[in-house]
Amino acid sequence: MELTLAMRTVRIGHTPDMDDAFMFSAIANRRVPLNGLRVEHVIEDIQTLNRRAASAELDVTAISAASYPALADAYWILAVGSSVGRGYGPLLIARRPMGLASLEGRRIAVPGLRTTACLLLRLALPGGVLLERRFEEIPHAVQGGEVDAGLVIHEWQLTYRDAGLHLVLDLGAWWQQQMHLPLPLGLNVAKRSLGREAAGRIATLLAQSVRYALNHPEEALAYAMRYARGTDAARAMQFVSMYVNEDSLSLSPSCSEALGTLYARAYNAGLIPQVPALDIIEPA
Repeated sequence: MELTLAMRTVRIGHTPDMDDAFMFSAIANRRVPLNGLRVEHVIEDIQTLNRRAASAELDVTAISAASYPALADAYWILAVGSSVGRGYGPLLIARRPMGLASLEGRRIAVPGLRTTACLLLRLALPGGVLLERRFEEIPHAVQGGEVDAGLVIHEWQLTYRDAGLHLVLDLGAWWQQQMHLPLPLGLNVAKRSLGREAAGRIATLLAQSVRYALNHPEEALAYAMRYARGTDAARAMQFVSMYVNEDSLSLSPSCSEALGTLYARAYNAGLIPQVPALDIIEPA
């Protein structure tokens, strides 16, 4: 039996990062009609959300695209709210200039073993020794010599040079050169137990929130800046624009193809348990 959304609170997980905050700002500030839906925002870092999704704790949640194969039995993919890189993505950085091959067997800090960034690194560099660290700690671990290199996401993609660090590999550019496809990094998913109608209504609400943010960028950015972690407004808008755009409003055929390609490559490398069917919920 499908759930009636107006009769319950829906727990929606998203990250304390500027792009997610930008997308969800209109829901948080009630700039779009909730139509009786009660929303509880659960704000956690992406690796924590990946773990919580593994036990199906949240009704709707952001996840790393790499996590979906293990979650497909419990969750549908929402067609909206995705984070997609087009020729850019997570960055592998080091204290000094070096080539990728020199990191074989070396210690590399990653922002979560279930993240898409980590999966891409395993495809590009199978022999790295991966150490899980909170994403905001990774540049400091690289600077201090605790690790030989680090995989950075979020605003550190724009600011690593300020810390005197050097680029080893842009995994988004690597993926583009290899596959000639966009790179789906993050997805939003909805519990199958909600039922398709309810999941479609939530997808519609999220689509309305993203569209409102894109149409009112100054207002949405002002909300997102509470999660800026010292990033100035110009760089914050640059980062948000990288990951909140038309790709966040629909899962294009090329993005669906990219997901299938990513999962097929990961499965063939023995990195994921299955190639999941892409069961996608469109806005109602």
